[in-house]
Amino acid sequence: MQPLKIGQAAREAGIGVETIRFYERKGLVPQPPRPRDGGARDYGGDTLWRLKFISGAKKLGFSLAEIAELLELRTAPNAGCGEMQTKARAKRNDIQARIEGLVRMRNVLDELIATCPGHGEIRQCSIVDAIEGNGTN
Repeated sequence: MQPLKIGQAAREAGIGVETIRFYERKGLVPQPPRPRDGGARDYGGDTLWRLKFISGAKKLGFSLAEIAELLELRTAPNAGCGEMQTKARAKRNDIQARIEGLVRMRNVLDELIATCPGHGEIRQCSIVDAIEGNGTN
């Protein structure tokens, strides 16, 4: 069977070659050994599985540090589904908190936009006042 070259693995995982190299440097994916005959490294099997796992976890919002923990958990012989669920709940709670923070920022901006006259000198702009801490918000 032909080895899966890095470019092929990148395409299958939906990422770039430089991303794979970055993951190797971060220790998320071990660099496959170079064959004795000098051929291409084989990025198939476990390496491709890890690349796809990382890609899927990133799509769910996990950071690389969190993904390292997920990979460790996924490959631990005695790990249970409940441990993965705990990590997923923590990520969901983090995402929810960020959403709530963004909604608060949007609401403040809505108020600032509504109270700004939209004309006159910039130094008299209520939005600038709020940004500089001179407003009532």
